[in-house]
Amino acid sequence: MQTKINVNNLQLYYGDFHALKNVGLSIPEHAITALIGPSGCGKSTFLRTLNRMNDFINGIRIEGSIEISGEDIYSPQMEVEALRKRVGMVFQQANPFPISIYDNVAYGPRLHKIKDKKKLDELVEQSLIGASLWDEVKDLLHKSAMGLSGGQQQRLCIARALAVQPEILLMDESTSALDPISTLKIEELVQELKNQYTIVMVTHNMHQAARVSDQTVFFLNGEVVEAGATEELFSTPVDARTEQYITGRFG
Repeated sequence: MQTKINVNNLQLYYGDFHALKNVGLSIPEHAITALIGPSGCGKSTFLRTLNRMNDFINGIRIEGSIEISGEDIYSPQMEVEALRKRVGMVFQQANPFPISIYDNVAYGPRLHKIKDKKKLDELVEQSLIGASLWDEVKDLLHKSAMGLSGGQQQRLCIARALAVQPEILLMDESTSALDPISTLKIEELVQELKNQYTIVMVTHNMHQAARVSDQTVFFLNGEVVEAGATEELFSTPVDARTEQYITGRFG
């Protein structure tokens, strides 16, 4: 598999706290990479380095490099707004805007100066189809998104991320607040989406990581302990700490 994201010697500090330590990682294109590890181990912090969401935090310092398609995203020449168009994100809690379903999906394209109604209509439809939501909402496009179920709202947030046509989709515990049926729908959706996007997902759910991901990365205390093909990492982990974590002996 071709590498999409290359991380070299990444260090991240919140003030004096060393949150990410010497992270080196290759993330393959058109694959699902799961980030696992106990709470507070640096998974979500690392995820947010990939679209520079950490830039909003005061006192943060980052060293090392992250390259997407060979381009250093922390170089002074990088336009952060353009980066966030390329790297979409879906959060733990569904966070639709209190506006219509259509306007939720069209929000990003409009922000990026797409005004043509026909083009917007196409993008909204394609994104909702991509998020496996079109058939459920095509007659409700101008109704409030707040009337959707939790699982539908999360798929709407995925559609909203897809509407700006990103290359990479980041998912931060995106099914942890959902019931098992909605979780399964999103897992099936993610499996389909990897044909078009590179997906990096944080999950606390070992079974989910084993079910859906191609590569798994185990974080502990801000460091990558082990990374590799999911099947191998779960069946024959190299590091004893990985084995202890995936068998439930800590975390």
